[in-house]
Amino acid sequence: MKRLFILLLATALACSGPAPKTQDPLPMSSEKKNDPHSFAQTEIAQVVHLDWDALIDFEQKVIDATATWTLSEGSSGEVIFDTYDLDIIDVTDGNGKPRTYTVGEKNALFGSPLIIQLAEGDKKVAISYRTSPDAKALQWTDTEQTADKLGPFLYTQSQAILARTWVPCQDGPGIRFTYDATVQVPPGMLALMSASNPSEVSNDGAYTYSMPQPIPSYLLALSAGHLAFKEVGARTGVYAEPSMVDTCAWEFADMEAMMVAAEELYGPYEWGRYDLIVLPPSFPFGGMENPRLTFATPTILAGDRSLVALVAHELAHSWSGNLVTNSVWDDFWLNEGFTVYFEMRIMEAVYGREYSEMLALLSHTELLNTVEEFMESMPDDTRLKLDLKGRNPDDGVTAIPYDKGYHFLRLMEETIGRERFDAFLKNYFQANRFKVMDTERFVALLKTDLLTEEEYSSIGVDNWIYAPGLPANVPVPNSDRFEKVDGYALAFLNETKLPENEVTETWSTHEWLRFLRRIKGADVNALAQLDAAYSLTRSGNAELAAQWFENTLSEKEAYRAPNDMDLEASVTDFLTRVGRRKFLMPIYSALLEGDKLEWAQSIYEKARPGYHAVSRESLDELLLASD
Repeated sequence: MKRLFILLLATALACSGPAPKTQDPLPMSSEKKNDPHSFAQTEIAQVVHLDWDALIDFEQKVIDATATWTLSEGSSGEVIFDTYDLDIIDVTDGNGKPRTYTVGEKNALFGSPLIIQLAEGDKKVAISYRTSPDAKALQWTDTEQTADKLGPFLYTQSQAILARTWVPCQDGPGIRFTYDATVQVPPGMLALMSASNPSEVSNDGAYTYSMPQPIPSYLLALSAGHLAFKEVGARTGVYAEPSMVDTCAWEFADMEAMMVAAEELYGPYEWGRYDLIVLPPSFPFGGMENPRLTFATPTILAGDRSLVALVAHELAHSWSGNLVTNSVWDDFWLNEGFTVYFEMRIMEAVYGREYSEMLALLSHTELLNTVEEFMESMPDDTRLKLDLKGRNPDDGVTAIPYDKGYHFLRLMEETIGRERFDAFLKNYFQANRFKVMDTERFVALLKTDLLTEEEYSSIGVDNWIYAPGLPANVPVPNSDRFEKVDGYALAFLNETKLPENEVTETWSTHEWLRFLRRIKGADVNALAQLDAAYSLTRSGNAELAAQWFENTLSEKEAYRAPNDMDLEASVTDFLTRVGRRKFLMPIYSALLEGDKLEWAQSIYEKARPGYHAVSRESLDELLLASD
């Protein structure tokens, strides 16, 4: 019966008509099943709208707020919210009448349930509270850690289950709600949310926001600091500290072209504007796809627009993830695998197939390395459909959902043809807009709407999704540009022959990364010659610097940079400025591999206070457990 229900549901979704315009009443579907990472019992009571009124206190590093939640029809008895170290001050029915509540026992990973007793007829609950100064989602950046040093900066990171550390909420990806907000910050600051945003600083520091499209809690976002705004296109723009805004606008000049390409592929952009904010360097990720306002790391400012694939990735999330959302974190591949595939298609449309195939081959290499590593210690984590019950959902943020998911979708495209696959995906996004999806329903859609039995079998869908490892029919991207780079890498390894300047002048960041990864393990004297020619130790490109540090620090024989370059100073400066976990983990791991534990720990002791909690948790396990 369950299988029959899924098939009937899939057929109904596939037969639905074109998506209505954004201004029409929006469909909203939330998952009516319990999420193993949330205390919420949505079959009893579920939220549908948030009114949030907040005061941001930079001195105390807390937020004082009232979250007024509107409940869905039929909610009764009690409503349960997720919280983590929130100081609950008062709970009412939204009209001032107090309601009985209890805060349950704290779980170290999931926090505490806030259980509110509802009276008959209650349609709202209002929760007044204060956040902890150590709230995991909140990064309070000191003035000295900003570019312009005009004042402190605040930003949030809610994914995966950190929204509960700054807003009491039903903190699962399968629960969607709309929201309105009022935020007070010190005058002179600009405050932004994952909603409609101002482009100018208000006189009194007060701002209002509206998000009429339903989102899950992990897409709640807030930032505040001394910021400026500059338009890039009719629907796109960038926020950054004033000294950086022109540089950022130039770097991301193709945002509007990316949006047009994305819409031509898979249907209308449903969120109004698409803006991007460049955050301080402590931000732990490359980007975060908060609706209407992507959060981005300054490490993608390469000066040559060579790292804008990250923008294409976060824009693609406006369809995969934000528009159609994974039901629970076990289905994370439905979010990220689709997004990587969509990112590649956007990059191909804007920059050409030759360029996108370089990115695809980097993805392929990362996938092979991750599968090889994981099969030795945690083979089950190489499945697309994960089992994260009782674990931190961040454990699933590996190359598997991203790169294995991408290769699975690419295999389907190559098997049945791009035209059929694109038609399926376009309908998939429109038929399931503002709804949730799980792996089993997606498989049912493949069977009913896309693949014949023969195609389903030849692809090996079940093997790709549910079995560990990497199937033999994994597609292998081909890049002529990388083949040439590989030739130069081989010549360097065998003959210490450096690539000529006239060759490297045409290389993108991706070609340099390919070269550096291919020569990993080279003799330290040969590396010193390369460094003397190209000053890699003091590279201003964060991607190249991080890879170079990984190459040189992992050597047990001490690497000595030539001329006036100081490797130790460069590494220390990088690790104390940059908080992007993608760079931190490999560099600190390389230090350990090269028997440099004492140095690694001395840097970490200084740098740790400036890292976001997401980075600290991973690095604590790596470095503090290494004694």
